[in-house]
Amino acid sequence: MTFITRLKISASDLARTAVGATFGVALTAALVGSLPTTVLAQTPAAAVTASAPRAEGAGPALWVIRDADSTLYLFGTVHVLRPTTAWGSDRVDAAFDSASRLILEVANLDDQAAVMPLIQQYGISPETPLSSLLTADELAALDVAAKTIGLSAAQMDPMRPWLAALTLSVAPMTKAGYDPQSGVELLLKARAEAAGKPVSGFETLDEQIRILATFPEAGQLTFLRSTLEDFEDATVELDKLVSAWAGGDMETIGEVWVEPLRGESELMYQSLLVNRNVNWAGQIETLLEGSGTVFIAVGAAHLVGDDSVQAILRRRGVTVEIAPN
Repeated sequence: MTFITRLKISASDLARTAVGATFGVALTAALVGSLPTTVLAQTPAAAVTASAPRAEGAGPALWVIRDADSTLYLFGTVHVLRPTTAWGSDRVDAAFDSASRLILEVANLDDQAAVMPLIQQYGISPETPLSSLLTADELAALDVAAKTIGLSAAQMDPMRPWLAALTLSVAPMTKAGYDPQSGVELLLKARAEAAGKPVSGFETLDEQIRILATFPEAGQLTFLRSTLEDFEDATVELDKLVSAWAGGDMETIGEVWVEPLRGESELMYQSLLVNRNVNWAGQIETLLEGSGTVFIAVGAAHLVGDDSVQAILRRRGVTVEIAPN
């Protein structure tokens, strides 16, 4: 099976789910911010609030890692949510309040000024415009999709395929009420800063964006073509993921996102999840060599399955337990 075939998961769903549970707020916010106001006006403005609407039951899943002098909480997040999504819980609040610091995927996740130069560097390629890569029919489809978000195929022409695909995928997501400003990380970061807790990241913005930008061009083009085919579809997969996450149903997250990703593209599975999980597990082991209480929040898809952060740590002899209610 070729890479192109393996990549085609229904890429618009992949993009929405990746933005939701794998890639962070800064990239999404930058793409949202680049859309015309005629598109953004359809999405209610959302501000970071002091606490999330309360979830029914125990809420999202939470794990704890302990040794003699360290307590590390591991929390799975969704990077973009509707403002009304109910996910707050006493268990998560207590764990967060007990921590002296917060670790996210990226520390400066709300720094659009930092991400825009990276998009220019990795997402724009005037020397290889989309018009040189797509057929006449595909360009016509691109123009139709672009016009629904106040753009045109000509305006998107300098974009690399991965950026064009994500831009077209983010627009329907915002129309459906999803907003990076309502994502878990921004709320947690605001709470940490208000409490004087330092915030750090496992990765940099540059590292995150280069994961997408370094995919082979053939795979990026399939990503774009599939996004065009599915452009009018509702955000069904992201809705499923958010519902499962808010209820602590990690099995469904695996079924909706992780298992299809691995089944269709081993390359993307390794790049988006496994390689990063291995890196983060190593950083968690280093944290255990120190002392104190830390709250770690990363995309929920990283905490599912045999290659999850927890599974990697357990294979290395680290005890990871579900945090008590």
